[in-house]
Amino acid sequence: MLSRAKALMVQGTGSDVGKSLIVAGLCRAFTLRGLGVRPFKPQNMSNNAAVTADGGEIGRAQALQARACRVAPRVAMNPVLLKPQGGDGSQIVVRGRVIGTALARDYQDLKAKLLPAVVESFAELSSEADLVLIEGAGSASEINLRENDIANMGFARAADVPVILLGDIDRGGVIAQIVGTKAVLDPADADLVVGFLVNKFRGDASLFDEGMKLIEHRTGWPGLGLVPYCAAAARLPAEDSLGLARNEPRNGPIVVAVPVLPGIANFDDLDPLQLESEVSLVMVKRGRPLPAAAALVILPGSKTTIADLAAFCAEGWDIDLRAHLRRGGHVLGLCGGYQMLGRSIADPLGLEGTAGSVEGLGLLDVATELTEEKVLAPVRGADARDGASFEGFEMHLGRTFGPDRARPLLQFDDGRTEGAVSADGRVAGTYVHGLFGAPVQRSAWLARLGGTGSGASYEDAVECALDEIAAHLEAHVDLDRLLTLAR
Repeated sequence: MLSRAKALMVQGTGSDVGKSLIVAGLCRAFTLRGLGVRPFKPQNMSNNAAVTADGGEIGRAQALQARACRVAPRVAMNPVLLKPQGGDGSQIVVRGRVIGTALARDYQDLKAKLLPAVVESFAELSSEADLVLIEGAGSASEINLRENDIANMGFARAADVPVILLGDIDRGGVIAQIVGTKAVLDPADADLVVGFLVNKFRGDASLFDEGMKLIEHRTGWPGLGLVPYCAAAARLPAEDSLGLARNEPRNGPIVVAVPVLPGIANFDDLDPLQLESEVSLVMVKRGRPLPAAAALVILPGSKTTIADLAAFCAEGWDIDLRAHLRRGGHVLGLCGGYQMLGRSIADPLGLEGTAGSVEGLGLLDVATELTEEKVLAPVRGADARDGASFEGFEMHLGRTFGPDRARPLLQFDDGRTEGAVSADGRVAGTYVHGLFGAPVQRSAWLARLGGTGSGASYEDAVECALDEIAAHLEAHVDLDRLLTLAR
């Protein structure tokens, strides 16, 4: 085997046990120790993605982990990205580029063909780093998917990397989570596990001393740490839609309502609004009306725009939205939400399902045609109305055109214009993600809603949270021991 960096893989007993955040925290902690660290996730399933420095897309969590390592995100850090669309299929992105779509059952046969791209990407990162920290996907115990696996034990076995198993005590049953995982794993896979961590503990840690010993006795794996719940984790972008429930809305006077649709994507666009004490960000679940008190309704990105538009109308939210406008409210559509606001959405190639065209909400005089070409580009510029600066990225299929494009929302630094604004100025849409990250841009939106904006830096807030999580792990996990376990 060629010389390479040391590596350590964090797998979980389930989804949303904290794998992404633990890896991000470890990336920052070991980077602060002076090591060259790189994050890696062989296969990810998420509709929250980021544009990379080398012009592709990867899971949002790996972009955050790259930031924790203080390096630019690259497609090698997440060579296979699955973006769910519909109930049983996903768009498949390999090394940053869409190669097609597949149903879940068909994808199981495709995985073996993707292993070379995964191994190549891992080798690329290993050749330039001291340590590669690898994140598994979902649960290590999904043995029904073990054949041709590239996400968890299949990759760990192929690359011969040691595994730490992470359990989540906050959801209950962590002893059964970890002991049960050992019980169902193939013995050769179980031998790759060098220890376990228990995450999100609350209260008196001594009360779980016996629990740690019991897990060690039943599994034969050493306990590597009991990690208390870390409040700073809530200040980082969540990749999984389960993370949408992390924060209770503040009681700020400016209510911003966001309908949560089945295919919601890149909802971390909304995270900077959490910095503003005058904002109450309300994620509206299905079965509930859009709040009448809302000053702004944001239609977020979507991986399944046409299906989500149908779901939006089925909830009666289209009626709520028109009532909101009659009360003088504002509406902003982001990416797929922008497409929904137009007169129509055409999908002549059947990229999202059956080929055809549907009526949009008709709140912007534009139309969208979905096309195979995917736009992936970092962008920066200013609001075309007031000059408020922004920096973000485009990541979308399709082109949008029509009379309201003559009133653009944004102007890029290269002179191009983007987005559309209604004649009365209260409905707007754009393909740009990350719009609220810039304090000036965020304050300009709040000013239109009667607020002021704090001017707080979202970038500084993320950096501070990463440092806090790194210090938290230094305090509660023996990081020196983790380095000795890496190989």
